Amino acid sequence: MPRALDYTKESEMPSVPVSLGDMKWSKTGSWRYMRPNYEDKTPPCNQACPAGNDVVRFVMLVEEGKTKSGWLKIKEESPFPGVCGRVCFHPCETQCNRGQYDQPVSIHRLERFVADACAHSRSRNLDRWGDRSERVAIIGSGPAGLSCAYHLALLGYHPEVFEALPVPGGILRVGIPEYRLPEGVLNREISDLETLGVKIRTDTKVDKDFFDGGGQEYQAVFIATGAHESQRLGISGEDGPGVIPGLTFLREVRMIQKVRPGKRVAVVGGGNTALDAARSALRLKSQPVIIYRRSQDEMPAFAGEIEEAMEEGIEIEFLTQPVRVIRENGGVAGLECIRMNLGEVDETGRKRPVPIKGSNFTLDVDGILVAIGEAPDARLLPPDVELDWRSLTLQDVSRAESRGVFFGGDLVSPFRTVAHAIGSGKKGAISVDAFLRGDNPLEVLEMTRIGETGGVSMRKYIDTGYRTLSRHVVNFDELNTAYFKPLSKTDRKCLSASSRIRDFREVNRGLIRREARYEAERCFKCGTCNECENCYVFCPDVSILRNMRKLKHEINYDQCKGCGICFTECPRTAISMEEEQR
Repeated sequence: MPRALDYTKESEMPSVPVSLGDMKWSKTGSWRYMRPNYEDKTPPCNQACPAGNDVVRFVMLVEEGKTKSGWLKIKEESPFPGVCGRVCFHPCETQCNRGQYDQPVSIHRLERFVADACAHSRSRNLDRWGDRSERVAIIGSGPAGLSCAYHLALLGYHPEVFEALPVPGGILRVGIPEYRLPEGVLNREISDLETLGVKIRTDTKVDKDFFDGGGQEYQAVFIATGAHESQRLGISGEDGPGVIPGLTFLREVRMIQKVRPGKRVAVVGGGNTALDAARSALRLKSQPVIIYRRSQDEMPAFAGEIEEAMEEGIEIEFLTQPVRVIRENGGVAGLECIRMNLGEVDETGRKRPVPIKGSNFTLDVDGILVAIGEAPDARLLPPDVELDWRSLTLQDVSRAESRGVFFGGDLVSPFRTVAHAIGSGKKGAISVDAFLRGDNPLEVLEMTRIGETGGVSMRKYIDTGYRTLSRHVVNFDELNTAYFKPLSKTDRKCLSASSRIRDFREVNRGLIRREARYEAERCFKCGTCNECENCYVFCPDVSILRNMRKLKHEINYDQCKGCGICFTECPRTAISMEEEQR
């Protein structure tokens, strides 16, 4: 046992002032008034992911060369890494702390990398948590419905999905062009669901009678019919041939293929549907012109999509609004428009477009695609449920108390993104499971939330022993960036504009293994201990211990004086200081 050195005379003392003993007996930690502790905090990318992915953990696995483990880490939370790696608007990258240092990590490209690298793997590698006998029906096979089915299957259920179209996938199948989302990628990931026991019934239209007939066979129902009702322009001449909703056009392109909207077609709108419609029309040998009533800065479409459309030579008329469809012999002969100025900021947070009097002009077009937004179709709701989706924007999942009927996806949320739909489906699965177990779904969802405002974690729901992230979200100012060096992100690779407009081949190219590991190394791992050993090296009291059995560091509080050097030198804020409790 350590003891103090006790000299009785000068001759017993060493000839030079060097310590021959140790101070473990003194328990200097008793002097401490602040205590360090290891605390996994929430990285901003994790909180920003609507699908609830553990972004930092999967990126760390890619960095270590454990590609399949990285893929499985995403599959714990999302059934569609291959889809999201291509079409997600990646808010995780917008919130990435590295973006304030040089450039954000290309998280969505890393997600695509692990999905493509594991293309021949299957979800049978995932553990099913139990076996449940209750029957659950899911209406709609879009990203929300399929996400709900996937997670219910992992929870031990055998859900049945009802889809009116002859093919599953919803908006993923018929609303996103193949040059962005190849059919093979979608087929592969839907096949994973079927491997887990999800039954998908296509060509099966469900109406309200379902709830009075066959629907009574199910103990819970999740309704995710999406937003497929295109909004109208509200101008004269709109009704009639040649004016087509953007989603209708995209559906025909995917399912019929031999479609041509006109020689020169106006695409009205500034969102992703408008961009997809215009770029698809171009590939079908039409000459599209996008009409948008605000400036480019206000366009809701993904910036990358706008950039690629411009590279392809698509004309965009900004600050322009249609006022009348000109018709001859029943067909479209032109579109009368008016120029706009931007006025004061409106309720959307953008500047309100104001018409310029006398600035009317005519566009020579013979077809019009309308893509100014979509609304949900609430006709399939049970007879005793009235749903005003605009009142439910703060809550992705709602339940009819006595019926076990849940709603999700675009039906109850204003966010028209694949990632939000996937996250909503997962919330639906957790809510259904909690309901069938007799728990309060909303309380359970709050317990599994990531950070203060993020999505939910299925792993946290099914495995209470899994690591728990505190809700403290690490911001850039908390990092010790002295330990990082500037590293440019990998360049985006895609087909040349002249080549890609010839057909519907996938435009963007993925990362190769070397690039993926380099990109993963750029991650700061905010709030996450990656065993960098800084705390061990800098501790002046040798109170940082390495637990080889648990493969992590621990603190010997008998020796730790609470100096805070470990806290200061931690690059990632994975150590916190708190006041000592006496």
